Amino acid sequence: MVGAPRETLEAWQDRLVDTALDTGTVRDDVRRRWDVDILPSLTEFVAIPALSPNFDADWARTGHLDRAVAHVRDWALARAIPEATVEVVRLPGLTPVLLVDVPATDGAAGAGTVLLYGHLDKQPPFGEWSDGLGPWTPVRRDHRLYGRGAVDDGYSGYAAIAAIEAVRAAGGRHARCIVVLETSEESGSPDLPAYLEHLKPRLGEVTLVVCLDSGGFDYDRLWLTTSLRGLTSLEVTVRVLPAGLHSGMASGVVPSSFRVMRMLLDRLEDARTGQLLVPEMFVEVPADRMAEARNAVATAPGVVRSAFPLLEGVGLVSDDEVELTINNTWRPTLSVIGAAGFPEPAVAGNVLRPYSTLMLSFRLPPTADSRSVLEAVRKVLTTDVPYGAHVEIGHVDAADGWNAPALAPWLRSTLDDLSESVFGNPWRTVGIGGSIPFMGLLAQSYPDAQFVVTGAAGRDSNAHVPDEWLNLDHAARVTESVAMILHGHATRG
Repeated sequence: MVGAPRETLEAWQDRLVDTALDTGTVRDDVRRRWDVDILPSLTEFVAIPALSPNFDADWARTGHLDRAVAHVRDWALARAIPEATVEVVRLPGLTPVLLVDVPATDGAAGAGTVLLYGHLDKQPPFGEWSDGLGPWTPVRRDHRLYGRGAVDDGYSGYAAIAAIEAVRAAGGRHARCIVVLETSEESGSPDLPAYLEHLKPRLGEVTLVVCLDSGGFDYDRLWLTTSLRGLTSLEVTVRVLPAGLHSGMASGVVPSSFRVMRMLLDRLEDARTGQLLVPEMFVEVPADRMAEARNAVATAPGVVRSAFPLLEGVGLVSDDEVELTINNTWRPTLSVIGAAGFPEPAVAGNVLRPYSTLMLSFRLPPTADSRSVLEAVRKVLTTDVPYGAHVEIGHVDAADGWNAPALAPWLRSTLDDLSESVFGNPWRTVGIGGSIPFMGLLAQSYPDAQFVVTGAAGRDSNAHVPDEWLNLDHAARVTESVAMILHGHATRG
């Protein structure tokens, strides 16, 4: 395949004419494909325990990631789109990538490349699932498909390819489309930079990026994600002894490793308020993103407060939904996501433990420098350690966030049109508290591209936790929307 467009964007725009898209055909085609083609294959995909490399270090031997890629590859090959190629790309020692390359329709060869992104790796089960449900046991109940990887993010490749097919079925246009489905996203996409560099000559001039690994506040409209938080995580161990000692003999003499850990955490976070204390973690919240948060809350009042299944009597950190939204999208937070050195309570003896290990995960504002934050945290944890305890920093990770560029006029008008015809409600924008490292990488590589980061996830979809589920009706509407965006991009003036 030749990466460069056959004519310049300027020449293509000069001769561009409007081409109507039969939206009724798009809707019918998408619905049929979801019912007949996608749902059976997606259901089988859910049953594959394709854990991301962070959760399956032996992934190359277990083969589940390869099974997931092969499963979606075979489905894509069966689509038989004229001149399309379907390829599993492998770089030595890295997780595989599925690449689907679809040539432009007639008259759209100069529109550049559309890159449609998703991932096929999954989070582990995490906890107890409800009766009748399980991470690798796909279950359909009405408009919901339950199972790990259904909404995050197995549906995305199916939706992207179905959107391309719907454009063609409806007589519309699309630029050259390349669907990239990676298998390390849930581990922070460590393998993706190498693949982007490897594929760069083939991608050509990327003018539109469509990412389907996101979602919004409700299922009544299309939500565009305009910012993603960054991430810094590290494993920290506080060690005070070569081996455990009887607590009756050593306590009050030897400092507790856990108490030292608590003192170090107090340098990072105000435990009373949750306010982080490392200056490198903070940025000024842009005025447009603050306004965006207010609009999102006004559109779906109460959705932030009701999105999380708290235990009776437990409150949120604020009663102000705008503040909660900004906390979740533009302010840094700390979560302790793992621990070691602690026996299970049932077998815990009276021992002063020799060490305590915690895995610290910091969500960062979209424009914060994740590596600067990592070094600042490392310095805080290893300087002037109480009692001279030994502090070891283990596994580390850092990924910058992403802040979307301004919407082009063609994209804004297309969003207005599809909102009316597909949803009957206006589209909205929102920041997301999670990370999609691919977006930051693409923004650096293609600074002039437009970004459509959206998806079928809602705040109650349970991604990463038990009972994950995909709203099938909403996934079909998102697919319709992508089809209309592809056509709008190819026919923009």
